[in-house]
Amino acid sequence: MIEITDSAADILKDMIEANGDKGSILRLFVAGMGCSGAQYGLAFDKETTSEDEVMDVKGISVAIKKDEIESLINAKVDYVKSECGAGFTITVPTADGGSCGSSCGGGCS
Repeated sequence: MIEITDSAADILKDMIEANGDKGSILRLFVAGMGCSGAQYGLAFDKETTSEDEVMDVKGISVAIKKDEIESLINAKVDYVKSECGAGFTITVPTADGGSCGSSCGGGCS
């Protein structure tokens, strides 16, 4: 259902370990609507609620609000580096075969 690339998983695990938060949960969420569709986000969280769906992806606990699961089906979290910077990206395939995404990294302007 959710894919985390090897490069993203390595960085996320390093971040969790560096912060001494071995129990941290990666929360994926719909951050709102932009001019090109839905925008997605990720953040670390300490707790889940009964409204969350929690799964293990490559040894990382991932939480998504149950009412957002459908919007994040087949989401792919990646960590990319380019001459413009580096950061996490989240892409979600759309019904027409395209994808919408959000970047949490340094983009070019």
